[in-house]
Amino acid sequence: MSSDANKAVLVSHLLVQFGEFKAVNDISFSVDKGEIFGFLGANGAGKTTSIRVICGLLKPTAGEVSVGGEVFKGNGDNLKKKVGYMSQKFTLYDDLTVAENLEFTASLRKLDQDYFEERKKYLLDFIQFEYSEKSFVRDLSGGIKQQVALVASLLHDPEVIFLDEPTAGVTPVSRALFWSLIQKLADHGKTVFVTSHYMDEVEHCHRIALMRGGEIIALDTPKGLKSSQFPYGIYQLTAKAEDITDIEKALQRSSEVESFQPHGIHYHLAPKKDNSWEKISPLILPRFTAKKIRPSLEDVFIKLVEGKNR
Repeated sequence: MSSDANKAVLVSHLLVQFGEFKAVNDISFSVDKGEIFGFLGANGAGKTTSIRVICGLLKPTAGEVSVGGEVFKGNGDNLKKKVGYMSQKFTLYDDLTVAENLEFTASLRKLDQDYFEERKKYLLDFIQFEYSEKSFVRDLSGGIKQQVALVASLLHDPEVIFLDEPTAGVTPVSRALFWSLIQKLADHGKTVFVTSHYMDEVEHCHRIALMRGGEIIALDTPKGLKSSQFPYGIYQLTAKAEDITDIEKALQRSSEVESFQPHGIHYHLAPKKDNSWEKISPLILPRFTAKKIRPSLEDVFIKLVEGKNR
């Protein structure tokens, strides 16, 4: 596998097998420097296993991984220097201060003291930290804790940062602020891998890979995924009556319907072909109100990961 100077991560025919079970089954992809890369899939899809290999924590059964031009050949120490990882579970210590947590992380990374002090100041300024470094972590809000955890993952100045559900359980305002920090990281040339269950967040990714059953089933920009999966758009249907069981079954069986899924108090229907809506609308309109809407990444996720073909 050649190391492309513009690629932060190269994965070639990666296979991770435990006994007869293939957790990751022959996946290949690359990620550019400065790219925000979404890595999505249901639990058990193979995301975490793939990330563990890329971080140098797990030796693959077959295939190659390169991070910043460093090919993983079994010893992950060099890869670990190039990557930062922030878990979805807050990994700092509540009973230590912010400064003590960062000092502890720096000691694990064996960072020079002067370098650590310089990086700490830079990163706390980067997140616009307005509290005392002597503040105990337990006294900070969830959103601020996540920002401090981000600082800890960046202390050694990694080329690639893995953020696993970074905004789980924080307020919408804190989520928006955290994503502004992710964008700033990318603007500074850092490559960011993100896993998230918030589909509105994933819209900010430059590209998205969807995994299912250990395989990558789709990889494109958010816009590309939506247009390729729903070339004829989506219709939002709202039932006029309570009992629509008969028409639900008819639409789910129809050769003119690509997908028909509940969506809150509405339904989302994707036509199969260019003229499908004209053919099925006489059946639909007496029982539903309908309007054409733009597909969302949630629609894509439901269709590919949780849909009838899963």
